[in-house]
Parts: sequence; C-alpha cells; structure tokens
Amino acid sequence: MESLETFKKDIFKVTDKVFNQRALQLFKIQCSQNSVYSEFINHLSIKPEEINNVLEIPFLPIELFKSHVVKTGEWAEEQVFKSSGTTKTGRSRHYIRNIDFYHDLSLRIAEDYFGTLNEVNILALLPSYLEQGNSSLVEMMNYFITKGSHESGFHLNSHSQLIEKINSSKQKLMLFGVSYALLDLAETVKIDLSGHIVVDTGGMKGRKKEITRKELHSILKEAFNCDVIHSEYGMTELLSQAYGTEGCLRFPNWCKPFVRDLNDPFDISLEGRGAMNIIDLANVDSCAFVETKDIVDANKNGEFEVLGRMDNSDIRGCSLLL
Repeated sequence: MESLETFKKDIFKVTDKVFNQRALQLFKIQCSQNSVYSEFINHLSIKPEEINNVLEIPFLPIELFKSHVVKTGEWAEEQVFKSSGTTKTGRSRHYIRNIDFYHDLSLRIAEDYFGTLNEVNILALLPSYLEQGNSSLVEMMNYFITKGSHESGFHLNSHSQLIEKINSSKQKLMLFGVSYALLDLAETVKIDLSGHIVVDTGGMKGRKKEITRKELHSILKEAFNCDVIHSEYGMTELLSQAYGTEGCLRFPNWCKPFVRDLNDPFDISLEGRGAMNIIDLANVDSCAFVETKDIVDANKNGEFEVLGRMDNSDIRGCSLLL
C-alpha cells in the first residue's frame, strides 16, 4: 500500500484523469489508518474493498471534527486549526501534521489563480479571525504576507491606517477581507482600487443583515471603483481553497465538490443543486472525504456556487453569503 508521505509528495501531479483512482487509493488507506473514519465506515456496515466508484465513498459528517480527533496514522501535530466560534456548539479542530505542507498548498493555489505574489502589497482585513486565534485563514494570509511586499500586513477595525496604506501604495494591491469588514469599509469611504485585486473571503457572522453575494459585490465594486470582486472559499476542515468570480468557484485539481440529495445523504452526484460533499486529497493526514452543510449548485466541470447553509447548521465564518 502506498505510504502517506509518497501520496502527499505527488499531490501537485493530480489531474482530472487520475483523480478518481487517487481518491479510491486514499479511501482505502484512511479506512485502515484513520480510527474515526474507520468506525464511521463500520457503523454504516460498508466493506471498503467493495467500494470501486468515488460516488460510493462515504463522507464523514463535518460535526465529527468537533467531537473527535480526526487523524490518519499516529503523529504529533505542529498546529491545530479551529473554526470560528459563532455558536455555543464548539469549534471544529483540524490537526495539522506539517504546517509547511499547508503553506505550500495555499500558495500554489493562490498563485495559480492570481499569479505570483512577489512584490504585491497584500492587505488582510480579518478582524474577527485575528481576535479568535487558531484560524487557518489567518495562517494562510500570514504566509502570503511574508511573500508580498514589505508594506503588507493585517488590519483590525481601524480603517485610517488601511486607507492611508492603500492611498500611498506604489505597488499592486491585493486586499483580502471578510465580507462584513469589507462592507464596513465600503460604507465608510470610497477608495480607488481600480487595477488592484479585492478578495471576499465570505461571512457576515451575524454582524450585519444578510444580503446576497451579488448585492454585496455590487456595493463593493461601486465603493472601490473596481470591475471585479474575487471570492475565496475555504474551511477549517479542508487544506485546499477555491477561488472564483461572479459566484463561480473552483478548487485545484486535487480537490473536488460533489452534490448530495438533501433528503438522502447517500444519493451523490457530480452536478446539480443540493448539499456539498468534498474530496480534498490534500487532507492526507486527517480525512479527505468531508460532508459539509453548505448548499451548492455545481456542474460536472467542478465549478460550484454556494447558495447558503442547511437549516439548523452552524453559521461559519468562511461560508459565503445566503
């Protein structure tokens, strides 16, 4: 059986052509080496050796990342990512075996989408994530900032320093911000960000009235004088991110969304509207097969739009708008 380290080293070589084969290989590995996933599979009375199609692979309910330590193999973690604590139900935990692997993945995904981040002035407007700590998004942005210009950095709730930095910058800007913080900024002042990049990481977190992503981006484009607002989609339980515009998001080749019927969790397809399951092959050390609570509209090319959250599910900071 292929080792986890070999599987991890080959992650950037995954293509659409080999995705299903690699997913089935990792499924067999995690069935035998991940105690939480193995127990879940046994509870369903499923025999791993009889699974030969990715559409038959069971997806681990995302709630188990709150109540269990989800690891494949035995190892000491370098870091633990925690979800945003917007409810009293606790925070999900993703145990990270090697933080450099997460850095390499995130940078590769972002640069494949935006181009090189060298000498770009990266500004991060993520106040709530900084305050709570243990955020995978903050960790990603912190690493991006080390790759950007010397003027890159985080900003909390004070807009004056951020606006001054934007107005004085002689380099290309990339502004990452949580939805409610970008909206606060847009309502405070009009800024000329034409020719620069604005990335909405999602999430009102109960801070403001929920509006559609289209409405939000219309407000931001007018206030910031830019033609396009980019979206980023990520979650604590995944190592990979999706990027896109106009509501159309896409993961890298090693990560793929699936759609499950809202009334039948085992009715899974590659396209349509329903709740989203995700196979993230980068989750070698945790669980690659995650059942989320996001409602999506997806097509067979792997592109998807997040429409909202399932009823009674947690409000999550990185979820896009309803």
